[in-house]
Amino acid sequence: MQGYILVTGGTKGIGRAVIDQFAREGFHIITCSRNEKDLQKLKLEIEQKYTFSKLYYQEADLSDRASLQAFEKYVKGLGVQLDVLVNNSGLFIPGKITEEDDETLPYMINTNLYSAYYLTKAFVPGMIQRRAGHIFNLCSTASITPYVNGGSYGISKYALYGMTKVLREELKEHNVRVTAILPGATLTASWEGVDLPPERFMKAEDVAMAIWGAYTMSVNSVVEEILIRPQLGDI
Repeated sequence: MQGYILVTGGTKGIGRAVIDQFAREGFHIITCSRNEKDLQKLKLEIEQKYTFSKLYYQEADLSDRASLQAFEKYVKGLGVQLDVLVNNSGLFIPGKITEEDDETLPYMINTNLYSAYYLTKAFVPGMIQRRAGHIFNLCSTASITPYVNGGSYGISKYALYGMTKVLREELKEHNVRVTAILPGATLTASWEGVDLPPERFMKAEDVAMAIWGAYTMSVNSVVEEILIRPQLGDI
C-alpha cells in the first residue's frame, strides 16, 4: 500500500523538493499553496514524472483560520491515512522588532506557527490511534540563532522550534516521531534579488534528502532535529 504525505506550501522551494523526493519513492501527495495555477502546474508535473503517485491539492492561505479549516476539511474528506506531515508553510518579512509594523508579528505567527499547530492537532489523533506517523516541522537556523533584521520571523521560528520539542515529548509514548528541521540559507524564493552566487546557498533538494533519510530510519530510532548550514557558513 502506498503512503500519503501532506506537505504545506508545496509549490516552491523546500516544500516542492520534499514532494519530488517522496513522489519518487512512490508516495501519494497532498498539498496546498496560495496560488491555484501553481498547484495545477505542480499536479501535472508530478503525475507525469512519477506515474505511480497521485497529487491532491487545494488552494489555501494558512495564515487565515477559515482557509486553514477548509483545507483540513478537504484533506479529511479524502478519507486516507496520513503517514507523514510536513509543516513547511512559512514566510519571511525582514525587519527589526523596534521598527516593523505592529501587524507583522501576528501575521508571521499565524503563518509560521499557528498553521503547524492547528494542522498537527487535526491529524495527529489518527497517528496516535495507529501508533505510527512522522511529523516534520520546518524551523530554521533562526530558531536557535538570533540575527539583526530577523524581527518577528525569528520570534515565530523560535516558537515553532519550541512547539516541536514539546510535541516530541508528548508523542514519544505513542510511537509517533517528531523532527525539527533547521535549515540555513537555502536557494528559494525568499532570497530572490540577493546579490550572491547560487553556490553560496544550500540546495532545497539536500533538505528533502535529509527529511527522507530521517523518515526511513527504523521505528526504534528518531532524529529529533536536523541542523543544516551552507558549507561556507551562515549568510
